[in-house]
Amino acid sequence: MVEFTGERVIPGQVNDDLWSEHVARYAFASRFAEGKRVLDAGCGAGYGAAELAQSALQVTGLDIAPDAVEYARVTYPLPNLLFLVSSCIATPFRPNSFELVVAFEVIEHLQDYRAFLNECARVVTPQGLFIVSSPNKSYYAESRAKTGPNPFHEHEFEADEFVSELSRVFSNVRLLLENRVESFAFHPPRTFWPAGVRIDGGGGTAAEANFLIGLCSFGRLPDPQSFVYVPKAANLLREREQHVQLLEQQLARTKKWLAEAQAERDALLDLYRKQTDELLDRTRWAEKLGAELDALGEVLTNERKAAEALVRDYEARVAHLEGENLVKTEWALATETSLEEKRGELAECLRLLEAAETTVVERTLWAQRAEKLRADLAAQLDLIRQSRWVRLGRKFGLGPNL
Repeated sequence: MVEFTGERVIPGQVNDDLWSEHVARYAFASRFAEGKRVLDAGCGAGYGAAELAQSALQVTGLDIAPDAVEYARVTYPLPNLLFLVSSCIATPFRPNSFELVVAFEVIEHLQDYRAFLNECARVVTPQGLFIVSSPNKSYYAESRAKTGPNPFHEHEFEADEFVSELSRVFSNVRLLLENRVESFAFHPPRTFWPAGVRIDGGGGTAAEANFLIGLCSFGRLPDPQSFVYVPKAANLLREREQHVQLLEQQLARTKKWLAEAQAERDALLDLYRKQTDELLDRTRWAEKLGAELDALGEVLTNERKAAEALVRDYEARVAHLEGENLVKTEWALATETSLEEKRGELAECLRLLEAAETTVVERTLWAQRAEKLRADLAAQLDLIRQSRWVRLGRKFGLGPNL
């Protein structure tokens, strides 16, 4: 199934206006197709070629898209209708193969549109007719101002350039304008009568036209005659009124949706205001907390400075005590040395005393003197025992145990 992408029209997948716009061109061309060999260059989905085949001797539809050609073959299996996959710039046909060549909404899709025009001129007979259409660049740019250029178009034409390029290849060129018009139809309810058409007023300027149609040939062009295509003879006013009713219903739904959206917006705005007020309260609280933290930081800074001063004072006191301890340690070491010397002297005294005691029997007198000496030494020893230096030495585990 071929899908509508915007590059080509697919029956049943586009709105009525777009469909009628394309079919009208083939209805116009069918007036020149009776009993002729016709080429539809860029036939797309094949609906136009099928329209031409109703009166033509043989119609060949040509398109570069295989899926579009396959869709056309399946959808329009007519005996005088052939579909081929081929480029429009280099076709497989001999020169002068067709009395009528049509190319509707193709030329603007091609980069090398001049080669395309040359190829169409090659395959059409000298007395044949080439009908080509393209959207009017001036109108198209205005109508697509909001949506942007058509991404499938390579080159669009204004009227003067369009005629100039066609005249480069064909000796006879006539420009027609395709526009949508409002009309009144007089017709039977069910059957069809031959139609007569009257067009009052001018057709507008080429710059204002919707589409440009070129009739080209090397021989005499058909006699000029306006053509009106009516998709269906119906009560257009009633359809418009019904359409207006649908638009009014849609407008009512849109208003309802807008009211709901407005209510939702108001609720969101109310929530936003509440959140803004709450945010302001929190901001004020944060500012207050920040001020308190700044004050607390100042207090902590002062306390830190005081603590650092106290630490420095403690360090100075410790250094002083360490100095005193060093002096006392040196004194204790000196005292220990002195006591060692005294202990040696006392040891010698004891040795002499012991020697004296061994001779006490033989030397009584000497012993008496020695006893007296011993008593004196004992008294001195008591004095030593009572000495605070000795006691201090004992306290530190120094000196002899007297």
